[in-house]
Amino acid sequence: MTTQDLLRSGRLDDALAALTQEVRANPADPKSRVFLFQLLAVLGQWERANTQLAVCGELDAGALAMVQSYREALRCEALRAEVFAGRRTPVIFGEPEAWIALMLEALKRDAAGAFAEAAHIREEALEMAPASSGTLDGEPFEWIADADARLGPLMEMIVNGHYYWVPFHRLTRIAFDAPADLRDTVWMPAQVTFASGGESVAFVPTRYDGTLAAANDALKLARRTEWHEPHEGVFVGIGQRVFATDADDHSLMDVREIQIDAAPAAPLQ
Repeated sequence: MTTQDLLRSGRLDDALAALTQEVRANPADPKSRVFLFQLLAVLGQWERANTQLAVCGELDAGALAMVQSYREALRCEALRAEVFAGRRTPVIFGEPEAWIALMLEALKRDAAGAFAEAAHIREEALEMAPASSGTLDGEPFEWIADADARLGPLMEMIVNGHYYWVPFHRLTRIAFDAPADLRDTVWMPAQVTFASGGESVAFVPTRYDGTLAAANDALKLARRTEWHEPHEGVFVGIGQRVFATDADDHSLMDVREIQIDAAPAAPLQ
């Protein structure tokens, strides 16, 4: 089987072994190096992925923009893991809001195994958080949230080399490129318009934190989502990110555009 066949079959370790052999046989082939960088990123081998990314830039000057963008994404992954472990805080876009501080405090309680306390804190945060109405691929919604309870009205994104949590009400538009490469299973490129009027390109992590510990390669490849319930009514995802609205649930890689009304609506609960 070829590396592509192994990948289609969801056999990541076998695909890595085959691709490594291909690179050793033809070390100057930039396409194989890009493929290897992407596969290592899927596996969460960030340092090795960064090494291959650097080699890509050396072999192909035309790849330097890609190298710079994804080098920053790789660097942010270490901080992201620390945030969900309750040890670090992300950059918060916009003015500090009390409910966001509560969401971060809940992560610390999760890390300590105090899931009931974390759930109570999140309930308090959601009572304070503004809801955001708008449309998702043309379908109207009264509110939108990440389906993972750890995030709710917040969106993870990497902007200008920094790992952000952005409240949905601070956004007016998020447009996602259609998935085209293996790396899109790790980070989805997006064009973001903020409520302040600014615009930026961004990467939205495709998979939930904790996915890399899963035994199922389909989760690492963002081909599915599984939910765990550490406390009654609190759902935490692994695999592909899902947006929830009052109308439906939407897997991230299927979404092309979210438009959010400028004025916040009522609180989320």
